[in-house]
Amino acid sequence: MTNAKDPLVLTVLSKLGEAGFKARIVSVKHLAELRDEIERNHSQGLLDDGLYRDYSYAFNFEVPEALPQARSIIVVAAPVPAEQTTFTVNGRSFQTIIPSTYNVSTDQQAADCITQILKPEGYQLMRAAVPVKLLATRSGLAKYGKNNITYVEGMGSYHRLTAFYTDAPIFEDHWQKPGMLDRCKTCTACVKKCPTGAISTDRFLLHAEKCITYYNESEKPFPEWIDASWHNCLIGCMICQDVCPENPPSVRRTVHVAAFSEDETDQILKNVPKENLNPQTVVKLNCVYPPDDYKLLSRNLKALLFAGE
Repeated sequence: MTNAKDPLVLTVLSKLGEAGFKARIVSVKHLAELRDEIERNHSQGLLDDGLYRDYSYAFNFEVPEALPQARSIIVVAAPVPAEQTTFTVNGRSFQTIIPSTYNVSTDQQAADCITQILKPEGYQLMRAAVPVKLLATRSGLAKYGKNNITYVEGMGSYHRLTAFYTDAPIFEDHWQKPGMLDRCKTCTACVKKCPTGAISTDRFLLHAEKCITYYNESEKPFPEWIDASWHNCLIGCMICQDVCPENPPSVRRTVHVAAFSEDETDQILKNVPKENLNPQTVVKLNCVYPPDDYKLLSRNLKALLFAGE
């Protein structure tokens, strides 16, 4: 619970709330526990070797050298709709979807919001390279679904998580056991709908090595066992979220963000380097697709547009 004696906590959380965010705070002393939980799952055979290696590269479980006095981690959830984008091939328009979690624009918005409070007091903020889903559930900000996606009250799974270190004296620690949605104890909607069998009833953790998202976020060719009809997003997957009753119509939102002409679509399909594209095309791309993952776009778009050909 929020410490009423700590006005800085109240101010930060209130400012984020006014901007539509939800947040929780944990002490940096829990970094080792985050690391240990991932290593334990791997040692027990619950975490695929490939995914474990990816975690090893992506995450840092030490207080950053650039902010050695960091005391806390603020984990933030932003309500974000799924994004719809239109591409044109042979005179026909095709609409594609990108799940909420890939919309990085809210990261800076959250950072700006917190910085407005901390900077005048002489404190710093720095992005934290930590497993945000695990951190969000450990802080009580979110609960896991049976699909291992996080759900935030009022946002469902349509949100983006991010985390920040701060050296501010925020004496607050929401650390707790991760929770699972009550509905998941009896509901099997996602289990039945997942085409790859990644979600199962034999264990809680996802069989990540079977998940479509795992493969379309990777540069490796799609394995032959993935049926072309299973592809449904430009990156990631929405199948289990679409059928989840924890995502009522009030949060299940999709917005159209960009349309690419036939010439632009053709260049993307040919994997023309970003620096050689029309500047206006690049602007649109940066709005709809993770900038660092452009190299995946051509392959993933082909999988969607030409399934079965």
